[in-house]
Amino acid sequence: MRAGELFSLLGTNGAGKTTTIETLEGFIRPTRGTVSVLGVDPYGRPPRLRAQTNAVLQHSGTFPELKVGETLNLARGLCARPRDRDEVLKKVGLSHRTDVQVRALSGGEKRRLDLALALVTRPRVLFLDEPTTGMDAEGRQLVWQVLSDVRKEGTTILLTTHYLEEAERLSDRLAIMHAGRTRVEGTVEEVLSQWGDHIEFILPEGVEPAALPQVKGTSWEVTRHRGDTRVVYTVRGGGDEGEIAAPRREWAHVVCGQLMNWAEERDARLLNLRVRSASLEDVFLEIANEGQSGGR
Repeated sequence: MRAGELFSLLGTNGAGKTTTIETLEGFIRPTRGTVSVLGVDPYGRPPRLRAQTNAVLQHSGTFPELKVGETLNLARGLCARPRDRDEVLKKVGLSHRTDVQVRALSGGEKRRLDLALALVTRPRVLFLDEPTTGMDAEGRQLVWQVLSDVRKEGTTILLTTHYLEEAERLSDRLAIMHAGRTRVEGTVEEVLSQWGDHIEFILPEGVEPAALPQVKGTSWEVTRHRGDTRVVYTVRGGGDEGEIAAPRREWAHVVCGQLMNWAEERDARLLNLRVRSASLEDVFLEIANEGQSGGR
């Protein structure tokens, strides 16, 4: 990770995201390879790192009988250069809950309190393990703004999340893990560019999937969506072997024309035909389904 960036670590359940974060935090010794955080081996959480890193974990470590303000006061007393308590509570939208016991907070409010406890220490590196789980849309938007402000202060953030929109909106770079390995990494644009454009339509009545045309520069799959049988062609580029490949978007229009000609020859209709760029969800699902049969 680069200093001052927000890097999102995505992956299927059990892919290794939380294990990776726990290793970077120093709670787990790596079985092989090396780990370095701010130039230091984090295993055992040496004092130098404890003063410069913090985390929002999946499970809160707060005391339910304490009030919100008391909880922040406790955290401030354990760090060298704490932020102002009221400033932090205002930042995470909890100013009106200062005198409320932690046990009385909603799930989303407790996650925002966890974030406040991490921010109060002014960390140079911040680990966020699914920090917006349980939040409503308003709470999530608030946290996104807080993270944007913290990045401007120079804090480096490692984020894990199951909300792909969150990763797509916030990330400078991201990686997608599956079965303990990083399968793709880069900026959002770099990642999406590897997966091509998509041409979708409803499979015409009376047409078997085996009768769909094989089109150069594409692969296709048949899926079920809201009761419809949908065909999705993925376009990765065109041009004969030995020639300069046509730009992907240009080739997508060529492929679309070929499919329409194919349908016209069979007096078939391509209902709900559309051409779109790959989404982060497309990339995630294709990686998650690696090793399973799914298309051609």
